Amino acid sequence: MVVVLMVFAGRLVQIQAIDAPTYAAAAEDLRLTTIDIPTTRGDITDVNGNPLAMSVETRTVFVDPVEIRDDDRQRVIDELSERFGLDPAEVAEHVDARPSRYEVVAQDVPPRKWDEMAELGLQGVGALVDYKRVYPEETGAADLIGFTGADGQGLEGLEGVMDDTLAGEPGKQQVETGAGGVQIPMADGLAQEPVPGRDVRLTLDQDIQWHAQQALAERAEELGAQGGSAIVMRPTGEILAMTDYPTYDPADYGEYSAEDRANGAVAEAFEPGSTNKVITLAGALEEGLTTPETVYTVPYSTQIHDRTFKDDHFHPTQRLTLNGILAQSSNVGTIQVGQQLGRERLYAYLRDFGFGEPTGLDLPGENVGILSKPEDWWGTQLPSVSFGQGLSVNAMQMASVYATVANGGVRVEPTLVAGTVDGDGAFTPAEEPPSERVISEETADELALMLEAVTGEEGTAQAAQIPGYRVAGKTGTANRVDPDTGSYSGGGHTSTFVGFAPADDPELIVQVVLHNPQRDYYGGEAAAPVFTDIMSFALKTEKVQPTGTEPPNIRLFGDE
Repeated sequence: MVVVLMVFAGRLVQIQAIDAPTYAAAAEDLRLTTIDIPTTRGDITDVNGNPLAMSVETRTVFVDPVEIRDDDRQRVIDELSERFGLDPAEVAEHVDARPSRYEVVAQDVPPRKWDEMAELGLQGVGALVDYKRVYPEETGAADLIGFTGADGQGLEGLEGVMDDTLAGEPGKQQVETGAGGVQIPMADGLAQEPVPGRDVRLTLDQDIQWHAQQALAERAEELGAQGGSAIVMRPTGEILAMTDYPTYDPADYGEYSAEDRANGAVAEAFEPGSTNKVITLAGALEEGLTTPETVYTVPYSTQIHDRTFKDDHFHPTQRLTLNGILAQSSNVGTIQVGQQLGRERLYAYLRDFGFGEPTGLDLPGENVGILSKPEDWWGTQLPSVSFGQGLSVNAMQMASVYATVANGGVRVEPTLVAGTVDGDGAFTPAEEPPSERVISEETADELALMLEAVTGEEGTAQAAQIPGYRVAGKTGTANRVDPDTGSYSGGGHTSTFVGFAPADDPELIVQVVLHNPQRDYYGGEAAAPVFTDIMSFALKTEKVQPTGTEPPNIRLFGDE
């Protein structure tokens, strides 16, 4: 017995004296746990601070089945079910889930509702602070803004692109677990302060965004269009609206396909059609190969190699000025100008205007389109490309072309982000976007006058006229390739209109695209009315004064 007692005594000395620090540390590890302290995700707002995506504080309600008293069991089930609209049977499963110590029964609970529940003092029922992402209804920007997942991480759209800025960093808190399993925050246990996410302020205007979305959707549904997009921007690149049709509800994104959620303004590539003619004419003017008054003999059709090219409507051979070629949207006349320019120089101007390259917006799913190198152009591709066939672009790329003309020939990379706002309200502006001169100011001014003739009495877009304002723009009607056959036959059409106002002092550019409208598919009939609607609203919203000058008399025909 003495020997046994001596062994026990030796062991106690080892535990309580020699190895005491080791055992104390192990015991502390069992009691201490590090948990995350949620932080707030930054808001996404328009240029005026109106929220397009925001986080609101919520509660995640849970139960600890071990802590719930038997005589309180039914009351806990009843109160949770009635207050939070839950199925009593499912709540009972959580309440009876011993030996589990943590069972979530309700999420996204408003703080007020939890406070009312907490006043009951029911043992074993608790809540954690959490945050829910909210998208104000009818912003018209779902395809652009995107959404977050259940864990609060940005998944699509600007929510995904700007996730590092918006997310912030959760804090770290050490807690000690008591005998009853209750977590007790330690006074000195804050390991890391939570860092709130920064707000992202966009260049969008919420009112213009909403109106553009409504106007686009109404016209697309009226014409039975497969889809469409509308963009409003300044000549200096700031985007005031970017809308898509059809759209979706970001609060219920799982009910929509990836195709439905795609931002068609950058994800949908299409042949630009006649809106591309402005680049061909810009190159020829810039190279000194022609002038707005130069007269061309333009037949209804022309044969090049094995292909016959025609204008949209039959006409006898005409004597058209370069002004008239654009105003009448003559394919044959534009082909003549394209042949003057040549494939190498035409390709160079297409690249300078931004075709075949990313827009710089870094939006997910962007389709940069197709622009093959000039050495790969076959016999009829130069005439095709000159009037907008045989290449493809997205709506943002084409809107940027007309913004360049409106900006006196200087191309500014489009931008959506005005800057960020920290927790103290301090605004940090975004970096200035890159810019470069593409054509001279003189060429840009000549093109603006020519584009204004498109909306005149002899032009193809009289529907784009806005009372009190001089308007410049261009229609576009392009064939769509049928994916089943690989040919234009049966593929439908893409209808576009893009322009700026006031024509003599441009403030805003509007681009409208309608994919495969079932009737009225010409750009001047299908898309121009949407342009007029959106541009009229945007001019009023931006308080742009009516034009104070009259448009000059532009000669369209050689015999005038």
